[in-house]
Order: sequence, then C-alpha cells, then structure tokens
Amino acid sequence: MCGIVGVLGGHEVAPLLVESLKRLEYRGYDSAGIATVNKGRLDRRRAVGKLANLSDLLVHEPLAGKSGIGHTRWATHGAATVVNAHPHRSGPVAVVHNGIIENFRELRAELSDAGLACETETDTEVVALMVRMHMDRGLAPREAARETLRRLEGAFALLFLFEGEEDLMIAARKGSPLAIGHGEGEMFVGSDAIALAPMTDRITYLEEGDYAFITRQGAEIFDTEDRRANRETSRIQLDQTRIEKAGYKHFMAKEIAEQPVVIADALKHYCREGRIGLPIALDFTTLDRLTLVACGTANYACQTAKYWFESLAALPCEVDIASEFRYREPPLPANSFALFVSQSGETADTLAALRYARERVAKTVAVINVPTSSIAREADVALPILAGVEVGVASTKAFTCQLVVLYLLALKAAVDRGRMGADDLSERLGELAGLPGLMNQTMAREGEIATIAGAVAEAQDVLFLGRGAMFPLALEGALKLKEISYIHAEGYASGELKHGPIALIDKSVPVVVLAPHDALFDKTVSNMQEVMARHGKVVLMTDAKGTAEARDGTWKCVTLPSVAPALAPILYALPAQLLAYHAAVAKGTDVDQPRNLAKSVTVE
Repeated sequence: MCGIVGVLGGHEVAPLLVESLKRLEYRGYDSAGIATVNKGRLDRRRAVGKLANLSDLLVHEPLAGKSGIGHTRWATHGAATVVNAHPHRSGPVAVVHNGIIENFRELRAELSDAGLACETETDTEVVALMVRMHMDRGLAPREAARETLRRLEGAFALLFLFEGEEDLMIAARKGSPLAIGHGEGEMFVGSDAIALAPMTDRITYLEEGDYAFITRQGAEIFDTEDRRANRETSRIQLDQTRIEKAGYKHFMAKEIAEQPVVIADALKHYCREGRIGLPIALDFTTLDRLTLVACGTANYACQTAKYWFESLAALPCEVDIASEFRYREPPLPANSFALFVSQSGETADTLAALRYARERVAKTVAVINVPTSSIAREADVALPILAGVEVGVASTKAFTCQLVVLYLLALKAAVDRGRMGADDLSERLGELAGLPGLMNQTMAREGEIATIAGAVAEAQDVLFLGRGAMFPLALEGALKLKEISYIHAEGYASGELKHGPIALIDKSVPVVVLAPHDALFDKTVSNMQEVMARHGKVVLMTDAKGTAEARDGTWKCVTLPSVAPALAPILYALPAQLLAYHAAVAKGTDVDQPRNLAKSVTVE
C-alpha cells in the first residue's frame, strides 16, 4: 500500500526520491514526504495530496543531501494531514513505514512513562520514538533499531535514517515487502523493484523477519535469530518494469487495450504442441477438493474458476475470501490443493491464508503476476499470469490473465481425472488460441460502449446481472464501476433478482445484463424481461444470436463476437471494463488512482 524508497547515493537524492515515489503512485496514497541527511543534519519535507504538492514544496524549500528516504502514505491510523505524513521523526531518527504496528498503544503508554509524548495520530510514530529512547540511553543507531524491532508486533516494512549518519540506512521487513538495490558505490531500498528500476537492475529481496544495515559498500542482512543471512541477488528485466502510458490518456486504458497481447503471451508460455505445460508437475487425479482463496477482483476470478473445475473436472471446489478464510480456521483435507490468487503477490490476507494452509494440504499453488513476490516464494508452485506491470489500481489485464491461467488449470485437472480426452483438450486449446482475436474485435466496440457509458454515468445506482460463470463477472463489472466512477453498483445472479433486488428497479436504474447465447440464455432473458416490465433500463451485452432474439425493448445493446461458452467470462470482461472506464472519464474522476484505494493491499 504505502510506498517506500531510500537512497545512499553519490548525487543529490531529493530528485531521485521524488522520481522513485512517482513510480510507486500506482500503489495508492494520500500524502508524501522525504527526509535527507546533509552535512550530518537530518531534515524532512512533507505534503498532503499528490506528489506534485511535494515537488512544489521542494522548489520553495529545497532539501539537500546525498542520503535520504521517501514515502507515499495510504492512511490507516490518523487522517491524511501533514502532521501524520511520513517520514516521522523523533530527535536523531526518521522512519518510513508500510504496514500496521498492532501493539502501538502499549508502546505509546510505555513511551509516555519515559517522558516521550506522541504528536501524531499514527501507529508509526512510536517506532521513531522507541529508537530515540534507546539512543537517549546510549545505544548506537544499529543497536537502537535492533532493540526496537524486537518489540514490534504486526506487519511492517521499515526504513530508518539517522542524523550524523550519512552512510547508513536500516531496513526491516515483517509481512510487507522490501527490496534492496545494489549500485556502484550506491545502495537503494524500495517497496518493489519498480521503484528501483531507473537506478539499478540488481535486487535482493528481504525474507520474512529480516533486517539489514545498509551502507554504500553493501548490505549486512540478519534473520529473525540475529544471524547473518545470505540472500540471493537477482537481476530484474528492466523492460518488465516500464510504466509508460504509451500515448493513452490513462494507464487503465492502456492496460485494457493490452489484453489481447498479454493473453497471447500467456498462452504461448503454457500451451505447447496441444498440451498444457506447467513449470512443476501438478497431479489432480485423486484430489478430494480444491480450495481457492483471494481478495477483491482475484476472488471473482476464483469464483469463475469454480464453475470450470467442477463442470469440466468434477473436482469439488470451495472459494473463500482471504480475510475470512484464516480466521474461521477451516478444516482442509490432506488430500487437497489450496490455490491462492493475487496480482501483487503481497496481499496481506492472502499471504496469511497461504501460511495457514501450507501445513494442512498436499500442495499450495500461487497464481501471481510478480514471480519474486512473497506469495510466489512461499507457495509450493508459483504460476505467473504474465500480464506485465499493471499500474491502474482497478485491475483489468491481470484479471483476464488470471482467468486464462485458472482455465488452463481446470483443463489440466479434467485431463488428469479422466474427464477430458486428447481431442477435446485440443479443441479447447484451439478455442483459447482464438481468444486474442475475439478480444481485438471486442475492442473495436469501444466507441459504442463509451457512448453508453456517458449515459450510465448520470445514474446513481447500477445493477449487473449474470447466470452461471457470468455471475462472478457481474460482481466484477459492478466492482469496476464503483471503484473508479464512485457510482453505487451491485452484481447479482440473475435468478436472485426476484428475491429482493428487483425492489430497486425503476426507470432511473440501468441494469447491465451479461448474456452470451449459451445454455442459460433463455433463463437470463426471462429475468431481463422482469426488469423491463418495471421500466428498468437494460444494457444487454450479448452476441449476434442473442441480439437477434432479445434486443427488443432494451435501452442499449452491445453485440459481441460469438465465443465458446466457457470463455465468455474472459471475453465479456472487456466491455465491462470499458463501461466502467468511460463512465469514470465522463464523471471526471481519477481513473488510475481512485480515492481511498491502493493497488497492493499489504495490511489487513
């Protein structure tokens, strides 16, 4: 969520810090700040709102120094104010933090007894105060930080900077990701590799519980037992960290348009000579159950996959929201797989759920977009979705790539369990191969969808309906609309309409009906007729056959290419995304960084 960056450099760091923070804007934030050490003196600048406000402040109040830390804050404890903005400082130490210090009240009381009062509403300030308390008692910065870390409970990534120490940063990670970058006589720290890509391609990821003493000559890393730890340094591919709009007005527009290409890339990676190729053998033959766990959009991908695994492979599936899964302590059959889906691979609730399941199931499987992420490293099997960097907070290409990988897993399960032969598999893979072309045809409808979205943008409430595997897509379509346009939207299974939601229908409520002409089409149309009988404004999304049979009486109709029924949720995701995007543009909201949201949710 919050973004962290640190530099021990050979040049003025303020511009580098701000530039790196810009690369972390996609994570979501509401304030920003930097701190530097110059000629031994520690100082900081902070501003509420966008990074432009911090940049303006630095023009009028420059901050010199070749050592510094920076932060973009997504508020958890305390409002978005300058006082609550990071870096937090107490005496000789400044700190930036991603996560939550769960025992901050206890520490705050202890600090108060020691005569150190908090000035902010945040949990983070106690970290700076604890370090200061230890330094006041005679400890050097390294020992003061080490003693403080031993007292902290919760999830955190922390980066410390000290007055009088121009060649020292201290980094620590527990639950939230943190990476160290290596340069020539320079060192860097960032929340992820994207922040560090302009400065280095050599990255070391801290493991759970690690802390590091960083100087310009390198990093000393210690584990939870205070033992020196050797962590692998890897080279990142810089072309995979580029974050450019490439002529599009918003990252979200670019990422919607990229879907045919990234899905084609994913298919090339996993489909070889009529077979499905996985990096590690997964055998679904005798499994009793599959548990799928995720949050938000990724959870809707799991709900879609449940239809595939059960109908194609006859494999019982349970889908859980990660934040609920771990706290109800569900019984998990030993002869089962647990599958975790996360774009960032750092989602706190999903990571905690993985750790709960790891000792209870035969195998844990991660479907992720960042192969170096915590979830990828801790799962038994990590399957990249190959969507590339997704900057827009509202997930688009990651969602459809997740669906593709999950569908391939369902096909693999069907083959393993004797439910699908070679000819059927070949036919299914052939349908998948044609999907990028159908997506390109769908993108050609963008102008038409944009016009509809302009009218939808005037509504206060919107409903989405779908049956079968289109029901999770109705949930996802509603989520996309409310995420970026701030229009209240809800998704429902079409058959549930008469069990309550139909009370919401009147002439002011657009109802988006996702209805490919499949085995459930007639049932969906019956529910659609119920909406129109009550003067609801139906936006029908269907194929040519569906348009011919059911468009009469609808408010708007979008005709999409015909697609194999199993693949309809993937294809129909595009018009749902485009509808949300253009409604948000019509309303003038911040499409890429909608209010109150963060891209990588690393706190519970």
